[in-house]
Amino acid sequence: MAAKVESLASSVQELSMNRSGPPSRYILKDGIGLNVASSFPVLDISVIDLGLLASSSPEGEEQLDRLRSALGYCGYFQTINHGIESSFLDQVHDLTREFFHLPMEEKKKYSREANDIDGYGNDVIYSEKQTLDWNDRLYLNTLPENIRKLKKWPKNPEKFSEMLCEYTTKLQGINEIILKAIAKSLNLEENCFVKQFGKKPTALARFNLYPPCPTPHLVLAAKAHGDASGTTYLLQDREVEGLQFLKDDKWYRAPIIPDAIVFNVGDQLEIMTNGIYKSPMHRVVTNKERERITAAFFFAPDPTSVVEPAEGLIDEKRPRLYKKVVDYTANCFELFQKGKRPIDALRI
Repeated sequence: MAAKVESLASSVQELSMNRSGPPSRYILKDGIGLNVASSFPVLDISVIDLGLLASSSPEGEEQLDRLRSALGYCGYFQTINHGIESSFLDQVHDLTREFFHLPMEEKKKYSREANDIDGYGNDVIYSEKQTLDWNDRLYLNTLPENIRKLKKWPKNPEKFSEMLCEYTTKLQGINEIILKAIAKSLNLEENCFVKQFGKKPTALARFNLYPPCPTPHLVLAAKAHGDASGTTYLLQDREVEGLQFLKDDKWYRAPIIPDAIVFNVGDQLEIMTNGIYKSPMHRVVTNKERERITAAFFFAPDPTSVVEPAEGLIDEKRPRLYKKVVDYTANCFELFQKGKRPIDALRI
């Protein structure tokens, strides 16, 4: 991997207070402009009841059909009745906001170090031509426990680390339920994908602050990308939209559903399903007036596990579409910033 250059000295949160507008490095290249975010249509996708999905009742079969349809249509759904209390999700929101509104000197105690991902910061700079995203973020590896870099886990707010441990455990359970359901939806043995995640699957948390931007038609909060994970879970802002998905070469807004968690297929699950369920391209747009706070979790296979299409999904009519891969995420960040999709290199 080529050497990385450290993040910009200024946080995007600080830059948002500058009345002269975003620096040129944040402006979309080639004169590309965006429509007003609210002008995009809402993506009509399924809401999955996880409590019913996990049951063997007729209602559970109906939810499984909805899951199959949603993932085949766009690789994305929203899940409700997932067992995480509304009060706990409020705590996730509130502690995330509290952290990002701490004094800068306090947040800098948890700054990401060069050539590392854990900690507080913004875009890693790979090239002078790179267009930067209008956000600050806190990345923290949470699984397996032996890779946690606890010095980067905020001690302020006081309950942040406790919340992160509990949230990891809750989402880990949800992830297993959904992976088994996805296998069943493809008529595979239910542990098929759980096994591919290996003995020590990884979980990476990303807490996001998207500050207001005076030129939302010229700046993206997060450029278009597919997730390098196996599975992704996003807790959206309570009130401010921003997430958009690409479907049939058109952008659509992801609606906010109270207490729902957004699920989307990651690149590695696309490989496992032999392209039947695709990792959707998505982006985040900026808002001129309001900041947006979100929390995302990325689950991925053990870096030593072989990721490949399930044998039950390969036949004469549908040949193998992807090569085997180990540690898919190793080079994905740099390829992404250079405008390439890592999964494309694995297509047969």
